[in-house]
Amino acid sequence: MCARFSTAVVALAALPAHAVLPTVPSHGGAEAAPAVGAGGLLQAGFGMVVVLGLIFLCAWLARRFGLQRFNGGNVVKVVSSSNIGQRERVVVVEVGGNWLVLGVTHSQINTLHTLPAQAMPQDPVAANAAALKPIELFAQKLRESITGKTRPAP
Repeated sequence: MCARFSTAVVALAALPAHAVLPTVPSHGGAEAAPAVGAGGLLQAGFGMVVVLGLIFLCAWLARRFGLQRFNGGNVVKVVSSSNIGQRERVVVVEVGGNWLVLGVTHSQINTLHTLPAQAMPQDPVAANAAALKPIELFAQKLRESITGKTRPAP
């Protein structure tokens, strides 16, 4: 009787442990990985096209609104630039108190003339833009492009 009792106690003690253990399915075949359908590929491709489109849109907007790097302490400063052809430009740069008039083509740059630096005539819009921080300058250019009017910055 004691042997039966001890066997029953061991069986009852093992029952909760057996219930917690993970079970392995009894069928012999392995589950196949879900196949990627045409809808999933189309969704991934569309997402990639949207992201690339946003990148190109941001680059176009930066070029359209004239956003450049703002470096205040440069030795070389572009004073003025003018297109004279499809790939030719005349550029005036200031270097160490002198202005260099440069002829720029797609393959070379030539110095056309050198003269002492001069005071630039103050254009109210340009003087206002020079005093603005980059964020304020962007806000002003965005406002001008939307309304089509020039408005003094606050």
